[in-house]
Amino acid sequence: MAESEPDPLTPIPLVVLTGFLGAGKTTRLNAWLRDAALADTLVVINEFGEVGLDHLLVEAAPEDVVLMAAGCLCCTVRGDLVATLEDLLRRRDNRRIRFFRRLLIETTGLADPLPILQAVLQHPYLSKRFAIAGLVTLVDAVSGATTIAAHPEARRQVALADALLLTKTDLADPAGLAMLKADIRALNPIVTPQDDNERPFPADALFAPRFSAARTEDIASWLGTGEEAAHQAGAIASLTLTAGNPVPEGALTVFREAMRMLHGPRLLRMKGIVALAEDPEHPVAIHQVQSVVHPPLRLPRWPSRDRRTRIVCITQDIAPGTIEGFWTALVGRGG
Repeated sequence: MAESEPDPLTPIPLVVLTGFLGAGKTTRLNAWLRDAALADTLVVINEFGEVGLDHLLVEAAPEDVVLMAAGCLCCTVRGDLVATLEDLLRRRDNRRIRFFRRLLIETTGLADPLPILQAVLQHPYLSKRFAIAGLVTLVDAVSGATTIAAHPEARRQVALADALLLTKTDLADPAGLAMLKADIRALNPIVTPQDDNERPFPADALFAPRFSAARTEDIASWLGTGEEAAHQAGAIASLTLTAGNPVPEGALTVFREAMRMLHGPRLLRMKGIVALAEDPEHPVAIHQVQSVVHPPLRLPRWPSRDRRTRIVCITQDIAPGTIEGFWTALVGRGG
C-alpha cells in the first residue's frame, strides 16, 4: 500500500497501554503486532518493559527504531518521553523513518500512566501533534484484587482507564472474579471490564476514540451508566454529580475553574454532559484531566431521552463530600 504524504496538521491518534506486572501485556501486545490493522503504527516501549519482541523484528532501522512484521515501527525510550516523541516526530516529518499514522505507548508494569498523559496534554507542541485515543489497562483476573489493594500504581492504572481488559479469567475462581470486578467498579465506574480471554480485544478497535467524546453517539459509552452512587477504594474515589434543571453557563465555568484551581493534581479525571440554561437543546460535553481542561464540546443533540446534567469525577485524596457540596451549593440538588 502506498504511503500517504505526512500531514502535520492531522493529529496522530495515541493509545497508552498499561497494566501491572504479570497482567499479560507481553502476550496481548505481541498478538496485536501480528495484525495488519496496526500497519503504520509506532510502538514506543520504555527501557524497563518486559515485552519480548525479537521474534517479530524483520528489519533494523537507524537509531534504535525497528520495523515490525505487521509494518509497525518500534523503539525504546531511554530517557525523557517528551524528548523521544519530539525526536520521532522530527524524523517522521523529515522522512528519516517510515511514516507512521498511529502511536502506541506501552508502559512498564510499575508505571503510573498519568505522567504519560500529562507529557502529551500539557506540552504546547505534542498536544497539537497527538490526539489521545485512550488508555487501555490490562488486569490479571487471578491476582488483580491483591495487586490493586497493595499498589497505588495499579489503582491509578484502573481508575484512569478508558478500556479495561481482564486477562487469565479462565484461571480465576468465580468468587474472586466477582470481588475483582467490584474493586474495579469502585475505582472506575465508567468502564465495564471486558473478558480478554473469552473475547480477545481486536487490534482494529484499539485506536477507536475513547479518551474524549468526539460524537454524540459516543457519549453513552464515554460517560458510562450515569449511576449516582459514590465509590471509595483507598484514597481514590468516584462520584457522579447531577442536576435536574439546566445549569447556567456561568455556574459551569465557575465550577470547572474551581476544580482546576483547588483540586488540580488530585482530580484524576472529570467528564460529563451538561444541559446549559442558555441552550438546553444542545448539551455540552466537558472533560478534564487534573489541571488540563479541554474546551467544552457542543453536541448537536442529546444522546438519549435522559436530559439531566451528569458529571463523573474520579479523585484522589479529596475529602468526601467536598466536590459534591460545592456543586450542590452552585447549582442545587440533582433530579
